[in-house]
Order: sequence, then C-alpha cells, then structure tokens
Amino acid sequence: MAILWNKKLEVGVSLIDEQHKEWFGKASQLFEAGKSGKSKEYIMQMFDFLDDYTKTHFRDEEKYMQSINYPEYNQQKQMHEGFINRLAELRKEYETAGANITVIIGANQFILDWLTNHISNADKKIGDYVRKLNK
Repeated sequence: MAILWNKKLEVGVSLIDEQHKEWFGKASQLFEAGKSGKSKEYIMQMFDFLDDYTKTHFRDEEKYMQSINYPEYNQQKQMHEGFINRLAELRKEYETAGANITVIIGANQFILDWLTNHISNADKKIGDYVRKLNK
C-alpha cells in the first residue's frame, strides 16, 4: 500500500520536492511499522515525526509562496490546516483503538492519497507559477 515518490510528483522547486520525498518516506515507514507489528510507542513516535514534519513543511512552503506572491496562497493554507487537523484525528483514533492495524492502514492510505492528490493538483501549480515568473 505504500506509494513511492516518483518524478511525476516533482513540483520543480527543490526545497518543496526534497521535503515531499522525505514525507513519503516517513509515511511509508508508519505503514510498515503497523504492518510489522512494531510497538505502540514506536508508532506514536512516527505520528510525532509526521506531525512535526508536516507543520515544518507547510510553514516552509507557505513562506515560499508568500515570497513569490503566490496568488493561491490562502487556498493552500486552508488545505494545509485541514490536513493537520485530520492527522491529529487519525492520531487520536490510534490512541483510542490501541495498536490497531486497521487504523494504521487507514491513516497511511489517507496520508498518501492526500499527499499525492495535493502535490499533483495544488503544489504543481506553484512550480508552474515559478516557471512563468522566470520567463
């Protein structure tokens, strides 16, 4: 169920692309941890990392968008806030359900689907905008 990073997901902004690659790797590690029955503490550490990394990435991406006066900044910010809220809900579900593989699979699927769709549909527009600025 892990989705690997591929060239089709490149935005064309190196900072953003490098962070996206890291994010995919960590989301896949969360899935693998659940699938292989790692301890609840380990899985909670993965959720902690994803939460921290997500906030750092979104902050960096939003700062970048502001620096180039990206016209869809507000829409991106709203999508980012929605993802952070959903990630917190998934973490609570896991804490409540205990070491439940179904919750981890659902969390992983949501994270990877959201990342793939968000990068393909929203973040790629940032790269397009930057290329137009540089023409």
